This record gives sequence, structure tokens and C-alpha cells, in this order.
Amino acid sequence: MPSKELSWKYVEETTVEPDVIARARAQSVEQGIDAVSPATGAQLALLCGAVDAQSIIEIGTGLGVSGLWMLSGAPHAHLTSIDLEADHHEVARTAFTDAGHPAARVRLITGRALEVLPRMNEASYDVVLVDGDAANILDYIAHAIRLVRVGGLVLVPHALWRDFVPEPAKRDGVTAQLRGLLRELRDSPAVRIAVSPVGDGLLQILTVPE
Repeated sequence: MPSKELSWKYVEETTVEPDVIARARAQSVEQGIDAVSPATGAQLALLCGAVDAQSIIEIGTGLGVSGLWMLSGAPHAHLTSIDLEADHHEVARTAFTDAGHPAARVRLITGRALEVLPRMNEASYDVVLVDGDAANILDYIAHAIRLVRVGGLVLVPHALWRDFVPEPAKRDGVTAQLRGLLRELRDSPAVRIAVSPVGDGLLQILTVPE
């Protein structure tokens, strides 16, 4: 049987990143920030374009890699991005500017996501990206589902958590939470889900009318 790992490696290595994203990725590596993989970024761009996203909110700016990818697929969207680190936002702001995204369309909020998210308007976003600290993943996703419009997408990179989720012997807290979340979402009539193995796993949640 052909190796799936070889296929995944091929997809990652043949994804071409724009120079501004490649620079942001290189800076992320230097600072030890785990940015979404190139192929994950390309899928984020496609999904944002597919829903014609006009309003995107992101939990976990990093140095801008995921935000840049999403705006490459939805170049006229307004992006709100939350991160605890002001230094991250300073670097990310430069990257967004270099990519040609007007400052008026990129809102960077420095603070704890769990304190910021309750102030965001319900059902106001076409896409919500959840890429914050793993310890609070369930709380972030609960907020994300509240914030996204019906027919919008909640996107969760790292949904397979270092390939631990498919491994029955792995039972750490984050892995167990993600397994439970996937079971719960599969049984929910309010959403449709798919998990792509690209990168570290990309969970895609589509909200549907009641």
C-alpha cells in the first residue's frame, strides 16, 4: 500500500507560499511559534474564498502566517486577530502591511482571548479560526460557534494534536479533549464537520440552520 506520509509530505512541499508569508514563517520558526503548515494555509485560503468571507476573526495571531493565508483567499475581508503578545502583533502588522492589506481592514487586539471573545458580536463572522493555546481549546470553540454566522465556518488547525488523537495510547488532557470534541460534534444536529489530515489536522465546522 502506498505511503500516506509520502503523499502528505508531497502536498506540503509542493505548496508555494507567497514571499511575505514565507518571511513570516521564517520569523515564526526563529521565535519558536508553531505556525500552520503551508498546505494548511492553502486550505484556509481556499475555504475563506469559498464562503466569500467578508469578516474573519482569529484566535492566535502568531506572526501573521494564518491571517495572511486567509486574506489571500478573501482579500476584501476584514480580519480581527487576537493574541496575548504585543510583540507578535508588532511583527504581524508589518507583514500585513507588506502584503498590501490596509490597516483599516486588519484589527489586532492584544489580550487574553477568553476575556476578549465575550465582547464580540454573536453570529457576526463568516470564518472563525481557532489557533490559541491548546489548554483552552474547548472554551475557544464554544465561543467560535457563537460568533460564526449560520453557514459560516469554524476552522481548527492542530485538530489531530501532533498525531496523538488517532493514537489510542495517547491520553493526555488536550488529546482527550479533542477526541471528545470530535465525538460530540459528529452527533450535533447544529453543525456538519470534516477533518482533513493536512498539516497537524484541520477540523472544519459548518454551522447549519436549526
